[in-house]
Amino acid sequence: MAYILVKGEKFYDICDLIQHVKKTPQIAECGAIYSFEGIVRGKEPGKTTQKMKLSTPLKDNCQKELEEIINDIKDKYGVMDIAVVHYLGEFQVGDSLFLVAVAGSHRGETKKALSEIVERVKYELDFKKEEYTDGGTNIIMSGG
Repeated sequence: MAYILVKGEKFYDICDLIQHVKKTPQIAECGAIYSFEGIVRGKEPGKTTQKMKLSTPLKDNCQKELEEIINDIKDKYGVMDIAVVHYLGEFQVGDSLFLVAVAGSHRGETKKALSEIVERVKYELDFKKEEYTDGGTNIIMSGG
């Protein structure tokens, strides 16, 4: 399961992803499920965010790159299943925009796989993030 979705296109929450990885045929070999839910942060030192817009110029390319990241990480860590949903669109403070669940045999490699997915998606996929704050608009490109 790997989706780049426009908000409102289809809805998943973190429980949906956890349930998805629990249905993997290798669930009997799993001893750990780790999950991550990235949400819009409203307060940082020196600024307050009202909303955020997230976009990508080539959604299909972004989707393929996400699938490649997942396959790389499955091979590297030997985890049984990974589910990822990354939303595009306009979000308010507290809204979920990035969801990940990983099922693996042991907690060590499963936790490392989750961490690497989060970092690679943040730094490798071509996203443009526009933060609307009390001090103006900040634009953050991939890697921010």
